Amino acid sequence: MKTTIYSLYRYVGQMVLLCFLACTLHACGDEVLDYNHPDVEVFVKQLKAGKYLTQAPDEVNKFPKFAIEDINELLKYAEDLSVIPSFPLAPVSYSAGGKLRLGECILWTIETIRLGHNASMGCKMVHADAENYEGIYFLSDEEVLDAAVRYRRWWEARKLPHTMWTIDPCYDEPLCGSGYMWW
Repeated sequence: MKTTIYSLYRYVGQMVLLCFLACTLHACGDEVLDYNHPDVEVFVKQLKAGKYLTQAPDEVNKFPKFAIEDINELLKYAEDLSVIPSFPLAPVSYSAGGKLRLGECILWTIETIRLGHNASMGCKMVHADAENYEGIYFLSDEEVLDAAVRYRRWWEARKLPHTMWTIDPCYDEPLCGSGYMWW
């Protein structure tokens, strides 16, 4: 009797382990990002893992076609200062030095959606008085977090009714008054 119960427990344990391994292996599979209808979470996972394909076989940089509807989801990652190995932009982003922070690149993505074209040649903000795109003008981690707060405030303010009595010169300029800019 004890042998039968022991065998049953052993069998159930093996089945649970097998199910766990199958789920783990399935979760580790590469998720494919649809560039025309991108999923923010998949994009971020690929960036963090260094698995985002920044160039297509035809040597054209591929950037997902995010829309204004994606901003809410993108803002969830704006304060993530994780260093990522690459981002789908011109090589100037990397040649200027400095680390690529996920949150800053996400802010670049939001700014690109806002403008309707690339916000800049690279996903690094600089101080407004920058003379060029050198590392000495790049923002610190604290300044990137401040910029993220400004973008969040801008996005929330856009949801409110805009009347002639609430005219604000910074209404549609997230970095207005910050001393930061996209180069």
